[in-house]
Amino acid sequence: MNSQPLVREPIRAFVGETDWRRVKESLSPERREVVDELTKVVETRLHESRPVMLTFICTHNSRRSQFAQVWAQTAAAHFGLTRDDVVCFSGGTEATACNPRTIASLRRAGFVVSRDEDARPETGENVFYDLSFSDSHPPVMCFSKVYDEAHNPKSKYIAVMCCDHADENCPVVRGATDRVAMLYVDPKASDGTEKETATYDERSLQIAKEMWVVMGALAERMKTQ
Repeated sequence: MNSQPLVREPIRAFVGETDWRRVKESLSPERREVVDELTKVVETRLHESRPVMLTFICTHNSRRSQFAQVWAQTAAAHFGLTRDDVVCFSGGTEATACNPRTIASLRRAGFVVSRDEDARPETGENVFYDLSFSDSHPPVMCFSKVYDEAHNPKSKYIAVMCCDHADENCPVVRGATDRVAMLYVDPKASDGTEKETATYDERSLQIAKEMWVVMGALAERMKTQ
């Protein structure tokens, strides 16, 4: 576990308050309960083996699960957790494409985004994006895939359900040791409206803050072990 925060300043500025305890105090009682559940499950698995693998799942792996993967890995790095401790993935119950609006929102949050110059996300192509949050950590790769396809772990991972549709229509998550429902409202409803940018950034920030609390609490508890 590293001792120094390594996340770029613009990303930390987007999150705002970076003390995870204060961030937790700002959450509603219902969301604190959800965050505590995920923290408890991850902590239990950390006692058994490392790295702990988290796969964030929504129907199309296009918006919410992509936000969650990126922010969880970023928050882990901020609190000194490496990929030897926690590795984050995302997937869907079906594959489509990582929505360009998701990527645009993360770019506004301070991530450095790169992709193949010949890729055409506007056509619905399933583009592979690299999102960098630090010069000292590898980027997070974002593209749409089914949750247990080759890029993702097939066993011994924690499934974090990010949307109610996937949670209700996927009663069995193949290979998962644990399943946690951490549901978010889909920003898709704002697509093409004047509220689109604000809605995506609001969802991104909500997920960022909750992952900040999870990883901050984990790092704190690991220091005492």
